[in-house]
Amino acid sequence: MKLQATTTIVAVLILLLLASSSLHVAMAGSAFCDGKCQVRCSKASRHDDCLKYCGICCAACNCVPSGTSGNKDECPCYRDKTTGKGDRKRPKCP
Repeated sequence: MKLQATTTIVAVLILLLLASSSLHVAMAGSAFCDGKCQVRCSKASRHDDCLKYCGICCAACNCVPSGTSGNKDECPCYRDKTTGKGDRKRPKCP
């Protein structure tokens, strides 16, 4: 009985480990987006948030404006992405 419980716990731990590693791979962006977003977010005060939203926008738009800020006219899709509606409408992409 004790051996069966131990085997079950080990199996669950292995499944959790495999699930977490595959989730990390699924969340990883393309080399293109990762490189462009590293440059775009290099001076951001909230670096992790910047990388997250830049990656989301890059994946959807397949472009990231040059430089660390501004230049959003280079990529209209990136420029026009917003969060919320009405008074809470804000630019989504850094």
